[in-house]
Amino acid sequence: MTSQVLERPAGTVEGAPAPAASGESLAVSTRGLTKRYGDTTVVDDMDLEVPEGAVFGFLGPNGAGKSTTMKMLLGLVHASGGEAVVLGREMTPDNRLEVLREVGSLIEAPSCYPHLTARENLEIVRRLRGLPESCIDEVLSVVRLDDAKTQRKLVGHFSLGMRQRLGIAAALMGHPRLLLLDEPTNGLDPSGIHEIRQLVREMPRRFGCTVIVSSHLLSEIDQMADHVGIINRGRMVWQGSMADLHARARRWLALRTTDNAAAAGALPGAVADGEWLRIKAVDDATAGQVTLGLAKRGIGVVRLEERVESLEDIFLKLTEMEATL
Repeated sequence: MTSQVLERPAGTVEGAPAPAASGESLAVSTRGLTKRYGDTTVVDDMDLEVPEGAVFGFLGPNGAGKSTTMKMLLGLVHASGGEAVVLGREMTPDNRLEVLREVGSLIEAPSCYPHLTARENLEIVRRLRGLPESCIDEVLSVVRLDDAKTQRKLVGHFSLGMRQRLGIAAALMGHPRLLLLDEPTNGLDPSGIHEIRQLVREMPRRFGCTVIVSSHLLSEIDQMADHVGIINRGRMVWQGSMADLHARARRWLALRTTDNAAAAGALPGAVADGEWLRIKAVDDATAGQVTLGLAKRGIGVVRLEERVESLEDIFLKLTEMEATL
């Protein structure tokens, strides 16, 4: 049985909606969500907005509060304050189980019985949730654990990547509208990371679900998500689309000349940067005028490059980690 069975009818996926300010619906929103353990505040007044149909990257350093936030959304940890609305309903102790029927999750390491096969592990989940037998074939196909050799293998002999895929298969059972994945690529080799990344990117389009995926690696979120929330020390420091995050990057022109000192005197605002000069970014026509003007002064331009501030630099500034490095 192919994974097509899991796919929802055309038109059920919103695509990549923008946050609430644009009028689009949210799969998850929180207001003032807080978690304290004694005198320690782990999640501090969290306002989270996850657009419906998006892959939302939940990004932050280790210990920033990502896992605790996700556990509160699942009702695994009781919030000290604030509220959470999941799939249009405020999460309460009374309706938690009803809301979570439409939510799948993989938090920390996947739980499985090593002495059983993947199918036998999923059969336990199926019976507990009262799902049809066909759903096991569906999810095994989705995560590519459906070949005959793999189906005979005990989970105790699986690689870490295979166990992660089995955990995602269990989370996908029942066609969840919302999927929470906590550091799904953590500890995987490059091949395993690529497989999980590709699977996560496909989920909203193929299955009509919203995905929240946490990571401490900006490069991973950049390749998987279309929206991102950046958390540090329990507080949300920035959230929006990945396009908006890229747009925050500063741009400039770097040039090397035959006489940098003379060139710096001829270019207003030029700043020395080692063997290079840095000037503000300009359009092609203005860049041509710059090089022509230097040439008229007998200064040759050896190299001219447009440079962009990296996402890592933006992340470090937003999380105030530069001073600690």
